[in-house]
Order: sequence, then C-alpha cells, then structure tokens
Amino acid sequence: MRMSNALIPTLRDNPADADTVSAQLLLRAGFIRKSAAGLYHYLPLGKRVLSKIETIVREEMDAFGGQELLMPIVQSADLWLQTGRWHAYGPEMFKVTDRHDRQFCLGPTHEELITDLVHSEVNSYRQLPLRLYQIQNKYRDEKRPRFGLIRSREFIMKDLYSFDRDPEGLDKAYWDMYQAYTNVFSRCGLKFRPIEADGGAIGDSQTHEFTALAEIGENTVVYCDHCGYAANIEIAPCPAPAPKSGEEAELALEKVYTPDSKTIEAVSAFLHVPADKTIKTLFFQADEELICVLVRGDREVNDVKVQRVHPCLALEMAEEDAVNKIVNGGFGSLGPVGLGNVKIYADLEVEQMTNLVCGANEAEYHYINVNPGRDFQVTGYYDLRMMTQEDPCPKCGQKTDSARGIEVGQVFKLGTKYSEALGATYLDENGKEQVMHMGCYGIGVSRTMAAAVEQYNDENGIVWPKSIAPYHVVIVPISAKDANQMAIAEQLYADLQKRGIEVMLDDRNERPGVKFKDADLIGYPIRVTVGKKAVEEQVVEYKLRTEADNEVVAVSDVVEKVVAYIFS
Repeated sequence: MRMSNALIPTLRDNPADADTVSAQLLLRAGFIRKSAAGLYHYLPLGKRVLSKIETIVREEMDAFGGQELLMPIVQSADLWLQTGRWHAYGPEMFKVTDRHDRQFCLGPTHEELITDLVHSEVNSYRQLPLRLYQIQNKYRDEKRPRFGLIRSREFIMKDLYSFDRDPEGLDKAYWDMYQAYTNVFSRCGLKFRPIEADGGAIGDSQTHEFTALAEIGENTVVYCDHCGYAANIEIAPCPAPAPKSGEEAELALEKVYTPDSKTIEAVSAFLHVPADKTIKTLFFQADEELICVLVRGDREVNDVKVQRVHPCLALEMAEEDAVNKIVNGGFGSLGPVGLGNVKIYADLEVEQMTNLVCGANEAEYHYINVNPGRDFQVTGYYDLRMMTQEDPCPKCGQKTDSARGIEVGQVFKLGTKYSEALGATYLDENGKEQVMHMGCYGIGVSRTMAAAVEQYNDENGIVWPKSIAPYHVVIVPISAKDANQMAIAEQLYADLQKRGIEVMLDDRNERPGVKFKDADLIGYPIRVTVGKKAVEEQVVEYKLRTEADNEVVAVSDVVEKVVAYIFS
C-alpha cells in the first residue's frame, strides 16, 4: 500500500473525549473514528488489525473442531421469553418493535438462537459433539459507554457454542476451548491471565475469564504466585473469621449523639473506636424488594456475592427516598437495630464481633455496644465482603497480589440451562431422548485490539505485536522528489511484497520528521529509511519499533533481514 493513496488521517493531539490510552492512540493514528457515543468506524488500518485477530481466532477455533456460521443480529423476543432472559438481561438489551408490533432485540449474545437452530437440525447422538461459532457485531446499550472500544455499545465478538451428549463431553469441550483461548491470546501477544469468574446473566456454572492485564481495566484480578490461583475479585472467597474469644463481655446497648458523623471514618474518630469495631449498613434494591447488607466498617460489600445469596434480576444501591420509608435517619446513620421485616444479610465477620458501633436510624445518633443476635436478627450470615490483599490465598494460604485487567474472553459451562428451556434434545443409542449439554465461549475481537494498545505503547505511539500489526514494515524515502531514492524504495517495496511481507510505502511529499512521527504513531514493527546513503553507499537504516537505535544494513541484505524477523 502507498501512503499517498491510503486513508490514514493521523492527528497530532489527543481528542478531548478520548479517556484511555488505547482510545487516544487508535484515534490519533487513524485506526478508528467516533460516530456516536460507544459507536465507532473502523478505518482501513483498524480493519486490518481486526482481520488479523479474526484470522488467529478462526485458526484456533477450527483446530479444536469449530465450524463457522453466521446468525441473524435481530432476534425474536419469543426465544428469550422461553429462557426467562428477556427481562433478566436488563436495560443493556437493545429492544425494538417491528411494524406488526412484534418485539425483537439486537443480539447481545446468541445462546437462544443457536440452541433453537440445533434443536431444529440435530436429533441423533451421531451428530454430536458439535462446536459452532461466528464472528459478528454485538449490541449492548451501555448506560455510560467509555474507554473507547473497551466498553462500547456496538462491538465485534467471536462466540462459539458447544453441544455434547453428557457432562463428560462438555468438560472436554470446555477445556479444549480454554486451551484454544490460551493459544489465541498468546498469538496476539497479550499479557493475560485466565481467572475464575462469575457467570452473570449468561451462565451459572463453571466459568473462566481471560483477562489482559492493564491499569485501565475494570476487573480486579486476585492471584497467587505460589500456587497459581487466580480469580476475579467478585468471586474470590474470603477466609472464615476466627470465632469469638469470649474474653469480651457484652455491654448494655446505648444510643449516643454523634454530630456531623456520617461516614465510618468520622464516627470512628468521634467515638475513638477503630473502624473494625463498627458496622457498615447498606440497603440494596433487589428487583422490587429492599434488603439490608452488613459488613465490618473497614470492609467493602461484594455485590456479586450478595446477588448469589439473594437471587434477583437486578441489584442496585437503594435510593435514599426508598430507605427513608423504612427508617427516619437517612444515609449516614443507618443500622440494623429495629428494622422490622427487612431481610438482613450479614458478612461472616459480623457474627463474630462484640460491642459494635452502628447507626441508630436517627439523624446524628449511633448505637454503641451493639451485639448480633441480641440486638438484631439476621436472615443469614454469608461471605459478602470484597477480598483484600491482607487476605491469604483461598487455595494455599499464601500471600496474594492483585492487578487490574480487561476481560477479553470468557468460557462458560452452561449445562442444560438453555437446551432444556428450548427443547434441544437427541436420541441416544437406545432411542431414548436425552438433553444436550452446552457450553458457550466468547472473545471480544475489537476489545482485544484495544487491550493490545493498552499494553503496547510508548510516548511516541503504538508498538504493535508483529502478529497483529496492520503492516509489517514501512519504507520511508527521505525525499519523494529524489528519483534515485524512490527507485530503491520502489524495488524494496516490490521485493518485500513478493516474499509475503505486508508493506506500506510512505511516498508522500512530506518532511522526514512528519513521516517518522507517523510511523511511530501507527506502530509498524519495522521502519526502513531510504536516504542519500542508499544511493551513494547502497545502505539503508533499519529500525525496529521496539528499539531506540537504528541499524545500518546493506540494501542487498535488508529484505532477508525483514523476512527473518517477521517470520521468526
């Protein structure tokens, strides 16, 4: 490709609304352009990167028995109603109504559609196992689309679905895909960790997320270098607290005046008690029900764990108006004493605590010497808090660490959740009807591109892994007006193409500094500079994007050097 003919609109400054490194660099380097909030054009460079990621994905899916198909983006509500997900999926689903008042959605995922298809076409054990996948745009109406391609409303995803005769077959499919995903992200050059995760609205069985490590990531990964344990902090179990020692006698409950003390920190300071002797009281709206959750004052509630013990379609922090219908104190003075029929879920640590401080449900008042069981009753004690770095590894007991990460893929065991709901059955060797066992496996293709940029960049621009770079090499003639320089550049351009190297020839009549800046910004793995010495001494400058210095290479040797590096 010649730069003079290419649509590569580079920018010198970061767009005002680009809130991540990947968004800034992909926009500045001319890979994408914003259409609307969470919606992007993929320009030619961006499309080339996506195509390379897709090729890697296809090769690995096919290597493990995947067959590619393509399903409709527009899906009927009927199937989603049968599985119970039409309402469960929540407000992120784009819903539309056609001219006949029939409801549809823009597919956020395709479990219903693929299960219905297999139900219609597969009826014998001889047709199983089956692994079907597609690479397609998906749609989710994000409340706050942000981080460029990392959390957008339209994105490109690979989704594969496995259908097996029994749990053993599903287990094989699951771990085959686990290996395939490891291969995909390794070939894309990502630094990643497979971690135990929560199934969310898609699956409720075994699942792993593949997380690309990056500071901008929305996920927190807890991991142990000693035993290899890794999990999303949302599901990481906290250790059971030590039982009460019995050394501290329960004191009489007392209400005390606590002016201007609406936070745990302020209450602790005013009453001269440590935060771990206080109770943090939070109210959640769980569908139509208001529930109360208690954790130690210096802990954070884990919403995912709460939703596991109190199953609901939607769990959100309750509005103050809703809470005030039950108590009069308002936020800043909430507590579990005297809540009546409200369900109270408490973390395991709370059960083992004595003489605590909590809100008195009255403005500017708190209780001291509160004791669980005596002063309030709970619906149940559970592990409801967020794991901290002070907590030991739940697998081996050693010290854990944490890191931020971007979810780029996830594998799920679905079991018979969808096949039972949609009648995906087969006849076994004895002619008996059996339910298929399913798995689903997703890779965010466009998100993988963004994650790569988050990991590989410097002050000058993108530093693409060579496996997914838009072009392998850029040839930069110092002067496009010098016929001799251009002749050498044109010959190298032709020779490299013949060897299977993807080449960009920067034939623009621009200053060398502009060309070099664009080359670094775009992130070609190799830059070959053709200047006066190419004409006078038959040498060119050879520079890897990952290196600071140039290397002088003979014109006659540079093609072999490029080929050796790219195909190594």
